[in-house]
Amino acid sequence: MYIKSNKSSKANHTFKKVSFFIFLFVCSVFTPTANAQCAMCRAALTSEGNATQAAAVNDGIVYLMVIPYILVAGIGYAIYRMKKNKS
Repeated sequence: MYIKSNKSSKANHTFKKVSFFIFLFVCSVFTPTANAQCAMCRAALTSEGNATQAAAVNDGIVYLMVIPYILVAGIGYAIYRMKKNKS
């Protein structure tokens, strides 16, 4: 009867975790860039003299990007508080 040692199982699990994160890192670094915009945004931002409009579009992008992070952080903090109060 063959019994697996606990050390090799942990080492194998750690190797799988590290290789998965390396794979994700390589995929995220070497992805082709997408230069896609909607036609209206591109037309509005490429014309000259629209510095304020370009700044407004950039602010809108940042606003849309930040909201999901704030929501996830709030939910994570609520879960943390519930777990902390239980123990």
